[in-house]
Order: sequence, then structure tokens, then C-alpha cells
Amino acid sequence: MVSQEEARARLRNAPWLAEPELQRILVALDGHHGRTRAVGGVVRDTLMGHGRTSTDIDLATELTPDEVIRRAKAAGIASYPTGIEHGTVTLKAGHHLAEVTTLREDVETDGRHAVVRFGTDWRHDAERRDFTLNALYCAANGTLFDPLDGLGDCLEARIRFIGDPERRIAEDRLRVYRFFRFSASHGRQHFDPEGLEACRRAAGTLSRLSAERVGTEITRMLALAKVARTLEEMTRVGVLELPQAKPGQLAAYEALSPFPARTGRLAIIMQGSDPQAIQDRWRLSNDLVAQAEATLKAAGLINLGALQEAAYRYPRHVEDAVAVAAALGHRDGEEVAENRQRLNALVVPKFPLSGADLLRKGMLPGKALGIELTRLERLWIESGFTLDRDALLASVRG
Repeated sequence: MVSQEEARARLRNAPWLAEPELQRILVALDGHHGRTRAVGGVVRDTLMGHGRTSTDIDLATELTPDEVIRRAKAAGIASYPTGIEHGTVTLKAGHHLAEVTTLREDVETDGRHAVVRFGTDWRHDAERRDFTLNALYCAANGTLFDPLDGLGDCLEARIRFIGDPERRIAEDRLRVYRFFRFSASHGRQHFDPEGLEACRRAAGTLSRLSAERVGTEITRMLALAKVARTLEEMTRVGVLELPQAKPGQLAAYEALSPFPARTGRLAIIMQGSDPQAIQDRWRLSNDLVAQAEATLKAAGLINLGALQEAAYRYPRHVEDAVAVAAALGHRDGEEVAENRQRLNALVVPKFPLSGADLLRKGMLPGKALGIELTRLERLWIESGFTLDRDALLASVRG
């Protein structure tokens, strides 16, 4: 683990902080006088040494939204009132987007929506955030502002609620899901005992959350490098409903796949369940569900010994399906390696027939033609793709 001083130096020398477009925004918003600071993910990830690819950034400011818009206009920076009712204005300078939010204090909350007022107290703003590692601010010159002593938690990869966990959750119950997501992405899948107990107590109160908000958290979790242990813990405390076998299958998939994917994990979760019910529960996109279903179908063919057919029918999904198939079929890494070798050596040609060929053979358009074309395709696949066009045409049933 790096020392706190090493982490502070890392922040001072962060490439993103020196980018001219960001400095232009900070100058416009009095960043060099401490009135506007970077906050949240970009600060946390820099201190922890996590890679950063996005040019988007979150800023906290003492300035009111109207003042932010006025100053941006004077500096020739585009502004958009993307969340003006919550004190948020988005600024665009070059390729950089900065979401600028005025310091806030909670007045009241119902667990889904908070009533806030604008303020100028940085500590109060920090205290209304979720976890200590997200309440870290960076000045325009790279100086860390840590009002809640969260740097230690950040460097120790400890996901700890700010203040009383149950109160933080009552303010916004989505924080239960965020606790588990951050424990997977930034906490090495270790769970702060006090936070975990608060999540367990809140598990029966999450139904008021919208499916879209929950689904966003779940899909982000499914895309992480390692998350099986987290999903198992969520199931254990009642936050997530998964059949008993799923956590073990998800863990096996992570062990067998060099690059575990969101679609592969979703395919495992969907296996044996109603895909439509899962899609509705988490408001998943049609595209994501379709990809997971294709991966699951490819895995099913692989477990039937039909790797060639899986490669032909699902070329985009078959590689990931090799690990999914092994996880679902309780197969070992040796078989996965063998299937990958076979897959790498496999050349899948294009099916040499079309409906037009059958029409030229005298078949009439309609259902019978489609059935016959499917039968011929099956013959071709079962031959290991060796039957050529002439041989297939010779097999046409009139």
C-alpha cells in the first residue's frame, strides 16, 4: 500500500488536473481560490492508482448554479442546466465535460428523494455523501481536502459509510447497492461489518426503489472484473434473490474466463429462470438481454458437444460461452482450454445455400421451403461443414 504522502503526490501530479480545458473551467469558477474543487471518483481513483479513461469530471463549488452559468458564459464555456433543481450545471470545454454541483445540505429526505439547500460549508457537503472514500476533494493545484479523514479508508480499500450507516441508507436506499458495488470495485470484495449489517437490516425496505436505478447498479456490478463473492453476500443478506446454485456458478465462471463479461454473468443468472422477468426486474435493455440469451444458447450447444454449431450460430458470443458452458456444466479448466484450442483452429464457412437455390430447384415459396432449408442446414452442420453446394442440392426433398 502506498503511503498517504505518496498518494497526495500522485494527486498533485495527476495528468487530468493539468489539462488546459479543466484548468480553464477552474479559473472561471474561482478554483484557484478554493471555491471550486474536483470531487468523488476522479480524486478517489487517482489516490488509489486506478486507471482513468473518461474525460468527464465532477466538481463541487460554493457558487450558486446561476453564478456558475454566468461565469461560464463570460469565459466562453458552454453550459447546460442538466440538474439545475439539484444545483447541478454541466460545463463543456473542448472534449471535457464537468458536472458542477453547488455545495448542499440535506433538509429532509424520504429515502428516495432529498430536499436540499445550497450552502458554502465544505464539511457539511462531505457529510451528506455516502462513503468516506467519495468525500475527498482536490483543489486546482492538486492539494487534497479531506474533511472526514477518508484518505486512510481510500488507501486501505475500505468501503465505510459516512457517520451512521442506517441513517445514510435511510437518506437514499440505493446506497445499499452502491455499498456492494464499491466493495467489489474498490474494496477487494471485503465488507465493512457495520455497513454490511445496516444493509442486511435494510434489505426488506428496498422495494420503493425504481427498477431503473437498481438495474443500473446491477449492470455496473456485472461488468466488474471480480464480483461473484459480492453477489453471493448480497444474496446471503437478502438484498439480491438468486437461486442457490448461482453464486457458485458465477464464481466458477470468473475462475475459468480470462475476461469475465457482463453478458456471461447475466447468461448464468438467466439460465433456468424467466429472462423476461429478470429484464423487467432490472429494466435491462433489449440488446443486453439478447446478447445474454445468445451466450446462453451457445453455452447449451457447447455442453451438448456441438462447439462447431455454436461457433456458426453465435460467432460473437461463442468465446465467452466456452467459460459459461463450463461453469454451468461443472467442467474444469482443462476442458475449457481444449475447447478454446478447438475454437481457435475452427474455420466456419458460410452456409452455401439460400432460399433462391431451392426456388430454382422447383420448390414453391412458403413454410415448406423454410423447413427444407433448415433441414439442409442441419445436415451441413452435422457433416462438420463439409457438404458442398452440389451435395446439398442433391439432398433436396421435392
